[in-house]
Amino acid sequence: MTDLTRLTAADLAAKLASGEVSSAEATEAHLERIREVDGDVHAFLHVSDSAVDVARSIDERRAAGEQLHELAGVPLAVKDVLVTTDMPSTSGSKILEGYMSPYDATVVAKSRAAGLVPLGKTNMDEFAMGSSTEHSAYGPTRNPWDLDRIPGGSGGGSAAAVAAFEAPLALGSDTGGSIRQPAHVTGTVGFKPTYGGVSRYGSIALASSLDQVGPVTRTVLDAGLLHDVIGGHDPHDATSLTTDWPSFAAAAREGATGQVLKGLKVGLVKELVGFSSAVDQSFTAAVAKLEQAGAEVVEISAPHFEYATAAYYLILPAEASSNLAKFDSVRFGMRADVAGTVEDVMSATRGAGFGPEVKRRIILGTYALSAGYYDAYYGSAQKVRTLIQQDFAAAFANVDVIATPSAPTTAFKLGAKLDDPLAMYANDLATIPANLAGIPGISIPSGLSAEDGLPIGIQFLAPAHEDARLYRVSAALEAILVDEWGGPLLDRAPALNGGAR
Repeated sequence: MTDLTRLTAADLAAKLASGEVSSAEATEAHLERIREVDGDVHAFLHVSDSAVDVARSIDERRAAGEQLHELAGVPLAVKDVLVTTDMPSTSGSKILEGYMSPYDATVVAKSRAAGLVPLGKTNMDEFAMGSSTEHSAYGPTRNPWDLDRIPGGSGGGSAAAVAAFEAPLALGSDTGGSIRQPAHVTGTVGFKPTYGGVSRYGSIALASSLDQVGPVTRTVLDAGLLHDVIGGHDPHDATSLTTDWPSFAAAAREGATGQVLKGLKVGLVKELVGFSSAVDQSFTAAVAKLEQAGAEVVEISAPHFEYATAAYYLILPAEASSNLAKFDSVRFGMRADVAGTVEDVMSATRGAGFGPEVKRRIILGTYALSAGYYDAYYGSAQKVRTLIQQDFAAAFANVDVIATPSAPTTAFKLGAKLDDPLAMYANDLATIPANLAGIPGISIPSGLSAEDGLPIGIQFLAPAHEDARLYRVSAALEAILVDEWGGPLLDRAPALNGGAR
């Protein structure tokens, strides 16, 4: 039998629908893969003990002739920022160790309703604060391409699970690049939807005006299939859009024909600099492929992008300091065993329960919001955010999509930037502007570095509500690149992923 863990979600779904394999078989194959490699990768914080039973129930419904969703029976990994009723939800933090939610996040509930089989909860930087998954209270996740390197963050667990063939699909969240940057360094596909296009209800909040849930997959089509499941209006989420979204899977299938690139206007931001030579080379080669397929490439100006990272790291900590105030030792979460007043217990609990990066950002955010500094810091950052939104509006008046490298470098060594927060923050320079503007973005593999053989991604951005445009464009380039490579990029990964580099 074909190794079920190597199939894309779309291919596995087809085999399930035809009866060639059962969901129980597919689920057991992925659980076996997790047992085989996750001791090295550490993509999962918790593995479901009911996944096979859920899969069997899907098989029974299919055998009874019930019309099921296209993805019914396909295994799914869930980032631990999304609450679940049947598995702990910790957001990578000691302060929530063992916490069991009384409800499912909307995207989890929608996934269950569609018949997807949750395999477990994936590792992440604590409360999604980080770019390397080294800030998890439960230890770092490792990149399946090179176990001495980071898998990106904050959603490195979801990206690593997909890259290591532990799951064909995963859910992630993206506050400043936490879906797209891990995709870049692991050779996977990561999509950040338009803000409000996917419900945030049940996603443990970091920065409420920036957070967005989205798919992590191995192909653009798979991302579209999962996006179709989790997207749409949610009355539980006050920021949820009521937009009538098209099928993103259909957009990806249309894009794979390649016709959408003819006449497409692609913008390159002249102010966006700071990428390694290997990333620049891969990006230039990918853009050349777009031109060869009929796209028109033009230089555009976004003069305020250079301030995006600074503005983001004032807005995010400010919102985080407010959102994390609820972890107070009284309502839920851990409580330090100390004597004293409520304030004493709260201080001891937050001191023991939060890691150093979370403390750093809470302090920074509290300072930025304090009387006397609000206008100078937080207020100014919000003005920069408006200017960046205006830059995008001006750019999209002249181009259909914007293309950038997804991150400045390939995966760096574990520990290389752990003691240098500013260097760590710089990893998000290409992804942050999309979150500040609320527009959709996708990262797909563009090739391997000529220097270290590690994967590199290309990012596409489109106006708000134009998520389908990104699926068409990225699927078109993906088809060109995969044909040139002679197969998916992950087939060229190290032995852990099924082949020598």
